[in-house]
Amino acid sequence: MASLRPQSEPTRARHGSLERPVNGRTYRGTALLVAIPLLVAAFTVGRPDELPPASLPPAFDQQAAVEATRELAISHPFRASGSTQAGAAAEWVVDRLRSYGFRVQRDRFEAEVPGVGARQLQNVYAVAPGRSGETLVVMAHRDNLDISPAANDNASGTGALLELARGYGLRSQQAALNPSHTIVFLSTDGGAVGGLGAVRFLERSRYRDSLEAVLNLDAIGGEKPLRLELAGDRPRSPDATLVQTAAARVQERTGAEPRRTSALGQLIDLAFPFSLYEQGPFVGHGVPALTLTTGNERPPRPATDTLDALVESRIGEAGGAAESIVGSLDEGVALPGSTATYIYLGPRVIRGWAIKLVLIAALLPFLLAAVDLFARCRRRHIPLAPALRSYRSRLGFWLWTGAVFAVLALIGVWGDGAPRPPSPDLDYVGDHPLLGFAVLAALVALGWLVARERLLPRRRVTAEEELAGQTAALLSLGVVALLIVATNPFALIFVLPSLHAWLWLPQVRHHRVWVRAGVLALGLIGPLLLLGSFAWRFDLGLEAPSYFLHLLALGYVPVPSVLIGLAWLAAAGQLVAVSAGRYAPYPTARERPPRGPVRELVRRVLLRFLSRQRVEELKRAAGS
Repeated sequence: MASLRPQSEPTRARHGSLERPVNGRTYRGTALLVAIPLLVAAFTVGRPDELPPASLPPAFDQQAAVEATRELAISHPFRASGSTQAGAAAEWVVDRLRSYGFRVQRDRFEAEVPGVGARQLQNVYAVAPGRSGETLVVMAHRDNLDISPAANDNASGTGALLELARGYGLRSQQAALNPSHTIVFLSTDGGAVGGLGAVRFLERSRYRDSLEAVLNLDAIGGEKPLRLELAGDRPRSPDATLVQTAAARVQERTGAEPRRTSALGQLIDLAFPFSLYEQGPFVGHGVPALTLTTGNERPPRPATDTLDALVESRIGEAGGAAESIVGSLDEGVALPGSTATYIYLGPRVIRGWAIKLVLIAALLPFLLAAVDLFARCRRRHIPLAPALRSYRSRLGFWLWTGAVFAVLALIGVWGDGAPRPPSPDLDYVGDHPLLGFAVLAALVALGWLVARERLLPRRRVTAEEELAGQTAALLSLGVVALLIVATNPFALIFVLPSLHAWLWLPQVRHHRVWVRAGVLALGLIGPLLLLGSFAWRFDLGLEAPSYFLHLLALGYVPVPSVLIGLAWLAAAGQLVAVSAGRYAPYPTARERPPRGPVRELVRRVLLRFLSRQRVEELKRAAGS
């Protein structure tokens, strides 16, 4: 019986052919398994417990805190870390604490201030001794960036800290009112330039091993409602009981729940741990900590941080809430004294291990489909070794680029500073950034000229070789994903879009250019999510890429994460080359020139130089 299909209608390529090599059934069947961890994650959603309110009557005086805030901002308006004014501000805090009956302690230390260099800093703290060996810390940084009096960020936090200390200083005169916990009132230096004082306290303080919780007061005199900042320097979250207790005390004081970072923002903070507030180092070291602030993810801009913009009622709300939080922590049952991972969904939390399970399950469809694609290539006797060597050359180029960038960072081309997140308002670039970029561009171009000798097409590339190139890149992406699982599974959100989008590049290899470009663009959603987070949440805008590069130059990003990122770039480069028709497998010994890539490059440069000299000699001869 004759077929009813018109003879002119093209037939669809069969499954497993070179035009449709990816097994869609395996992919779709495995994707259904993601529903199981999603169901498990749903059952982990719960509301954390909160500690009861404190029994002692409130003693926080809003007017006294406001007066201390104004006095600091007026008498010491420019108190940049390590400056003379910063030392005078520290003396001012010391005198205030001593007047409350405290024996004040100092911790002087040297630190690398971004854009300035090594400077002498000092932390100042007073201790209200408790009946137990556990320690609570209430802290606020007193330094600024010398751009404005910084009445809000952070004279307001310092004023509230002093008023809280005054209450406990008076109570310490009556033994019956001594706190259960030892309470440290810590005024840090270097908080505006990366939390240097907080890191110092964690590393050297004799209380570091007994810390149960930390409450940081930062920019509490702004217009916006109070907010809780939870992010750490590592993929961790503060204890949920601490956060729930703080939220309850703020709501009791203000009548509204405090603001928090969105669920997506919290997930990004676990995937790429980062915060501009001083709770970050404590959370990263496993100490439950949070910041109470009226600011957003980025602290207030110094240019608008004046005394006229100070909102006194906010200082009263934040100070009263902080007093209640400390009271609840002091009188309540002991916190675990450690951190976990979770994400707040309104008043409820979803556990971090459940989120990891979902992300890892979302990886499985890609892995199985990529392995199946590898098996199909093996059955068809398509050699993968040349494609893997081609990827190796691309990886070598990106490693060379990373090494050049690191060497320039070591010699201070990109600026100096401790491996901490610098304030976006700082001029943290080195003295000769344009020269540095010129050197970087020249050395990277030299590396590419060497690498391209093994990557340029020398003949017509067959469909089997193109498929091998894509398969090798997809397998490399699978290894990258597994390395991410071993280091920080939350960071899978940055690579999952590329895995699931680029898996289908072999299917659209012969489609129109805009189809291939669209699939490639979908895979870039993950990195754009990270840069977009810096641009939008931290109000960096177009400066987000340069700020991210500066974090790399300072060494804030762990070296394994940098290497994993370079491996991802190498795989992306190979897939782009195939899609653009510029891919070539690594040449065989017969296809390679007799000289290696470096010798060949030197030979070409010399020949071009000598040919130019010869032309000039001929011109001179003709002119004579």
